Amino acid sequence: MSKIYVGNLPFTADEATVRELFEQHGTVDSVALINDRETGRPRGFGFVEMPRADAARAIQSLNGHQLGGRQLKVNEAQDKPRGNGGRHRW
Repeated sequence: MSKIYVGNLPFTADEATVRELFEQHGTVDSVALINDRETGRPRGFGFVEMPRADAARAIQSLNGHQLGGRQLKVNEAQDKPRGNGGRHRW
């Protein structure tokens, strides 16, 4: 299973739109679009999970793809480093 980062999404995009786009390249296991915690508005990025071979195809085909007038940034998601929240521990 691969997790794909999808950036520069138009704010009008919803999970169904993103799922439909990625399903053209294989099986989509999940779609999660990220919203701002305080306002609830879309932040313009999300994640898609697909089997590894399908994900590689989707990344190659969809990176730079135009959606809603915006050029998508699509690549393999990197694990977020686990830190101490930016606070120093003394």
